[in-house]
Amino acid sequence: MKKHLAVLSFLGCLLLTLTFTFASDPATFTQFSTIEALMAGAYDGQVTCQELLAHGDLGLGTFDKLDGEMTVLNGKVYQVKADGQVYTPAPQLTTPFAEIVKFTPAIKLAVKPGTDLPGLEKAINNAVANPNIFGAVKITGRFAAVKARSIPAQQKPYPPLLEAAKHQAVFDLKDISGTMVGFRGPDYAQGITVPGFHLHFISGDGKSGGHVLGFAVTEATAEIAPITRFLLILPEKDGTFSKLQLGRDRSQDLQQIEK
Repeated sequence: MKKHLAVLSFLGCLLLTLTFTFASDPATFTQFSTIEALMAGAYDGQVTCQELLAHGDLGLGTFDKLDGEMTVLNGKVYQVKADGQVYTPAPQLTTPFAEIVKFTPAIKLAVKPGTDLPGLEKAINNAVANPNIFGAVKITGRFAAVKARSIPAQQKPYPPLLEAAKHQAVFDLKDISGTMVGFRGPDYAQGITVPGFHLHFISGDGKSGGHVLGFAVTEATAEIAPITRFLLILPEKDGTFSKLQLGRDRSQDLQQIEK
């Protein structure tokens, strides 16, 4: 009898382990705060870069006080400030908004020479037939041109992002190798994340990059990971987030900021 109970106990534990493993296998798109909160001026850092990397190895975001554009590639965090320089942020530097995933691509596409941002979006949308799921993307190659930007650090009282973006620095990068990373958000996620595509760039030599406004491909490969799990982590510390009135339609403002 005891032997049978031991076997049943073992099988039960094994089933529980298999169930947990299966449930944990799919990649999770983890996001800290919401895009609407960032647009409204929630720039106080909440999560450290070290904590962020516990959730993945590919992502993007910004830094405390909106001080530069964040790109996470192969588990390394890059900070592109408004002076155009790329920095390695300290592990304890915080972010008010970031998105990250453990990147395991399921689809690979050769990107045709001359492809621009709308063309790439169309190609990826065709490759990922379901428009209602998230997707992580990584585009590696050489680009005839990349237009990128970074917004300078802000001071309190923080202005809305649309106002802060009026003072952005724009970098026109020519004939450059590097990697774009980012995400495709479904339309229904408006206000939570960026609907459509949100991409950041880091050059192959790690010396330039920023939020992608446009580009033209010379030769590149796109890797895509469809994602069906979304984890939203809201700020826990007292700060700007708790004082915001969220829920208004900021879609037009977001289009101006992103493009």
